[in-house]
Amino acid sequence: MKTVNNTVLITGGGAGIGFETAKLLSESGNQVIITGRNADTLNKAVAQLKNVTAIVSDVSKEADVLALVDTLKKDFPALNVVINNAAAAQVYKLEAGADAFSKAAHEMHTNYLSVLRLNELLLPLLSQQAEAAIVNVSSIVAITPGHRLPGYAASKAALHSYTQTLRFTLSDTNIKVFELMPPLVNTEFSKEIGGENGMPAAGVASALLDAFATDNYEIHVGNTADFYKLFLSSPADAYAVLNQRN
Repeated sequence: MKTVNNTVLITGGGAGIGFETAKLLSESGNQVIITGRNADTLNKAVAQLKNVTAIVSDVSKEADVLALVDTLKKDFPALNVVINNAAAAQVYKLEAGADAFSKAAHEMHTNYLSVLRLNELLLPLLSQQAEAAIVNVSSIVAITPGHRLPGYAASKAALHSYTQTLRFTLSDTNIKVFELMPPLVNTEFSKEIGGENGMPAAGVASALLDAFATDNYEIHVGNTADFYKLFLSSPADAYAVLNQRN
C-alpha cells in the first residue's frame, strides 16, 4: 500500500492513537479527515496539525454516519483509506449488579457494528480508487480477553473475526484490509487500566505506516507480537499473563 498521496479518514481522530496517526500521515504527504463526537477536541487537534480536516460525527449514530458518507462522497471523492479507530470501553467485572448487558451492548455497537456499517457504506467509494485500504483498530484483548474489560474484549474479538472475513472477501479487489492490534497504549482512553505504563501512541502510528509500506495486514504492535506467540504456544499462560485477581 502506498504511504503518500492518500486521502485518509480516521474515526476518533482527535486524541490518542487517532491523533498521532493523523499527525504522522499528514506530515508524510497525505490528506487527512478526522472525526469524533466532541467539536472542541477536534478543533484543538486540527490546530496542531497540517492538511487535516475535522468533521463532527459519532460513529454509533446512524444519522451522523449517513451524513458523513454523503460529505465524503461530495467533498473528498478521492478517499482511499479508512481507519476505524473510534472505540468505547468500560471497566467492570461480570458479576451481579454490573449492568453488563447495557455496557456490552454499547461497546459492541461502537467497536464492531458501527465499523461494519461505515465500511459497507464506503465500499463503493473505495472501489473507485486505484488502490484503497481499510484499517480496523482492534486490540491485544482480541487475542486473549482481559477480565476487567469483558465487553470491550468481546467487541474487539468480533472485530478481529470480521476483519479476517472482510480481507478474504475483498482479496480479489483493489481494497486491502489491515488490522492494527496494539498492546496497552499510554492515552487518556486507557488511563483507568494503567495506560501510563503503556507504549506511546506515536509508536502505534509508526507501526501502521511501516505495515502499509510492506503490506503487513495483521499488525502486532509492540509486545503484542510476543504475546501472540505465547498465546499460540499456551493460551492458558497468555491468559494468566494478561489477567490478575484484583
